[in-house]
Amino acid sequence: MFLIIAFLGGMISLLSPCTLPVIPLLFAGFQGQRKHILALLAGMIVMFTFVAMVVTVASDWIADATVIGRWIALLVLSIAALALIFPQFAQRIASPAVSAGNVLNTHSVQRHGMFSAFLAGLAVGLLWSPCAGPILGAIFGINITGHSAIATGALLAAYGSGCALMLGLLVAGGRKLITPLRAKSALMERLRQGAGVMMLAAVAFNASGMTSVLKGASGITDQLENALLSLAQPTSTQVKLRPIADAMPSSQLPTLSGGTGWVNGDPVTSKALRGKVVLIDFWTWDCINCQHTLPHVRDWAKKYESQGLVVIGVHTPEYPWEKPLSSVKNAVNEWQLPYRVVTDNNYKIWSAFGNQYWPAHYYFDAKGQLRYTSFGEGNYDKQEAVIQHLLKEARS
Repeated sequence: MFLIIAFLGGMISLLSPCTLPVIPLLFAGFQGQRKHILALLAGMIVMFTFVAMVVTVASDWIADATVIGRWIALLVLSIAALALIFPQFAQRIASPAVSAGNVLNTHSVQRHGMFSAFLAGLAVGLLWSPCAGPILGAIFGINITGHSAIATGALLAAYGSGCALMLGLLVAGGRKLITPLRAKSALMERLRQGAGVMMLAAVAFNASGMTSVLKGASGITDQLENALLSLAQPTSTQVKLRPIADAMPSSQLPTLSGGTGWVNGDPVTSKALRGKVVLIDFWTWDCINCQHTLPHVRDWAKKYESQGLVVIGVHTPEYPWEKPLSSVKNAVNEWQLPYRVVTDNNYKIWSAFGNQYWPAHYYFDAKGQLRYTSFGEGNYDKQEAVIQHLLKEARS
């Protein structure tokens, strides 16, 4: 079931604005044959699956290695773009490694087309990986919580294949538009140069780091992926929750043990929080949706601390580069969070709560009973009303 969801999630990920700068890079297959496009997409799947598998099992150093690999990919694609714009430059490229990046150069396509397209696909796959959404995060979580590497690899391959299928359809549609124009050599030369300019612009956009802005516009994509994830979550394992308007609370505050580090204070246990109204906030610092909620959580913590509210941030990393404690401390300082944050690199607390989302807010009353939850952005007025109600209830 989850294989199908991973495949569909890969298809949906193409709707994310974050993927837009990558799409021009794929049109490097236009002047090649259909098999060259397939080789490019195969390279993309192989690189994406390889990188994702490595980051799920490797140590924190892999975050730095991924950054280096990303810059190498950008360099190769920049060379390919320059080869498109300047034919003389393309003719002077002699090294096999550089020729592999020259996907659109006719001479290269004729002699080394399959290999060149595959290498370009590897580069594109490395650049596309950070644009993946909640389903990829769930796959990482599945691996961390004890599932086999083979199962994780199959899910990652399914995810990458779903995106590759959508991109393949896009490229195939583009080829149908280009084919009638190939007889007009002058026009094709201009189109080739225009593709090179687009490709170079896409590389520059990726290198600038502005893709993080586009990730912030991926709300609809994330909602679709979260809806797919809910299909894979068995009803029996979901936490049953009741809104604050209902009289009956639903469950006890789970354990907070199993964290890998604490920021802004010493470790605290669930038992020690009895008598307090507690907000547990699951977040991760590179999650745009989480960043939108943090100012509200911070303000509630400051406003209601004196009345008995305790906020605990649970930082469960979606990606490997979010794991280092130093990066979490930097995020806490940047957002000026005044409350304790526990790092949950091994997903122990995440699993204890049965959580599935970033961000996720769990509200507990003074007796340690779960009374309300809110997943994702928004609903801020309602959440503050919940806090006020629970504090008033605790005083009565």
